[in-house]
Amino acid sequence: MLTRRHILAGALAAPAVLRMGLGTAHAATTLKISHQFPGGTIDKGDFRDRLCRTFSAEVAKRSGGEIAAEVYPNSSLIKTNAQFSAMRKGALDISLYPMPYAGGEVPETNIGLMPGLVTTYDQGLRWKKEPVGKALSDFLADKGILLLTWVWQAGGVASRSKPIVAPEDAKGMKVRGGSREMDMVLQTAGAAVLSVPSNELYAAMQTGACDAGITSSTSLISFRLEEVAKSLTSGAGASYWFMLEPLMMSKAIFDKLPKNQQDIILTVGAELEAFGRKGAQDDDVEVAKVYEKAGAKISVLDAATVGKWRDIARDTAWKDYSAKTATAANLLKLASDVSA
Repeated sequence: MLTRRHILAGALAAPAVLRMGLGTAHAATTLKISHQFPGGTIDKGDFRDRLCRTFSAEVAKRSGGEIAAEVYPNSSLIKTNAQFSAMRKGALDISLYPMPYAGGEVPETNIGLMPGLVTTYDQGLRWKKEPVGKALSDFLADKGILLLTWVWQAGGVASRSKPIVAPEDAKGMKVRGGSREMDMVLQTAGAAVLSVPSNELYAAMQTGACDAGITSSTSLISFRLEEVAKSLTSGAGASYWFMLEPLMMSKAIFDKLPKNQQDIILTVGAELEAFGRKGAQDDDVEVAKVYEKAGAKISVLDAATVGKWRDIARDTAWKDYSAKTATAANLLKLASDVSA
């Protein structure tokens, strides 16, 4: 009997492209959807891949075949860090992309992983309807990016040795944080930092280049980090690490589409937000089971410990980010208003 683990493992070696819809021969519009995560099926595997496949199937269905899409998992079409820039240039149609990965190109996007700023799913998902959501959406649109599906994910820590729970636990360790701001917090706590996408974490931990990695619960599972970890700190109950990983689209490509196709794409994207939330929260629970089965020690965060990380972040990362640009300062203020 195939388990979720077998499917994910097999998907890593499977052909990269899945075509949904009625095929390009009969489609007026064919979209390419790229992401860095393991491929599976529409029903099994990493929920972020399934979200892309569900999006693809739904736009094909609702457009009567006018829109078809091809899903490219495992960064098989475009390398991970290049996807944001490719969308801005109109060279890639859609990606489910961790927003802070674009921080080197557009520093303001690091608001999508600001340690301690978002601490619950409710809070993060409120952004869309609050002034911070409009400000962020408008800013990204000016940069050539449209947000189709808001997806937030809580994160945890996989460690090759001792668990990292409180900030003092990170001292002397080489840790992947996931954003410039998270790296600042880790460095203040006494850690050395490593900047790699989550799909490169396994190799980094396997070789010892990295002692611990902080990433989403889903990535902790999908990239099989339990095989190289002895400890897991779960973010299921509380977390200072929430990543915005939305389904994004090139505005240049979107603007060329007829209005009926634009409407379908926007509607399906918004409807998938409930799917994204459920997938993320299910994996917050599942990750502890996976690591416990592999023999790892499981630790949890509480509100007081999250507060310690937030205090460091407020004095370092938040101040640094706010000083970057007027837009960054405004985004941080508006986001802080949501969490107040």
